Amino acid sequence: MGHDEHESAAALVSGGLDSAILCVELLRDYPRVVPIYVRGGLRWEDAEIAALRRFLAAVDAPGLEPLVTLDEPIADVYGSHWSTAGEPVPDARTADESVYLPGRNLLLTAKAAVWCRLRGVGTLALGTLSTNPFPDGTDEFFAELEALVNRALGGRLRLIRPFASLHKEQVVALGRGLPLHLTLSCIDPVDGRHCGRCNKCAERKSGFRAAGLSDNTAYHG
Repeated sequence: MGHDEHESAAALVSGGLDSAILCVELLRDYPRVVPIYVRGGLRWEDAEIAALRRFLAAVDAPGLEPLVTLDEPIADVYGSHWSTAGEPVPDARTADESVYLPGRNLLLTAKAAVWCRLRGVGTLALGTLSTNPFPDGTDEFFAELEALVNRALGGRLRLIRPFASLHKEQVVALGRGLPLHLTLSCIDPVDGRHCGRCNKCAERKSGFRAAGLSDNTAYHG
């Protein structure tokens, strides 16, 4: 991958499948991986962070560092929005475009990039997939963002997306053997569990089916 063998990497993580698997996969190429979670004040974050902590504790892989949590409040900007407990969340019948969060990758990456720069971490990884339909998920966007970040910070941070050519089922297959039931992909969790009805729950179920793996997720009801 063209990096120093002693270099550390950070991974932007949620509590979901893709970024959880990404943390473990990065350990194949980096001796130390720091998971970074950026809180924005969105409706699912308490359940998501709890799930992420359970997953990381269960994996406990050598080189996987403790979770770093940063704050990037966005609720005041989004206002009455489905992600902030305003409107109903997009359900399983909606298109993927319905779960777009404006500026999300820009905000998350900027915050995490500054953290990396101040601590000498040279690589920041994101778990975006080839099926990402949003304007901040393209190769062009990340190339330009990497250049802008390094211009702003006077550094040489690499933004990488190891899953950028993969579909959900391919990533799920990479996680075979990991405690994936501990991750949380839901945008409307009920008592800390997947609601089973939202757009992201439907995507999760489909990913397991397509990968040919048992889905041991606890869905509400």
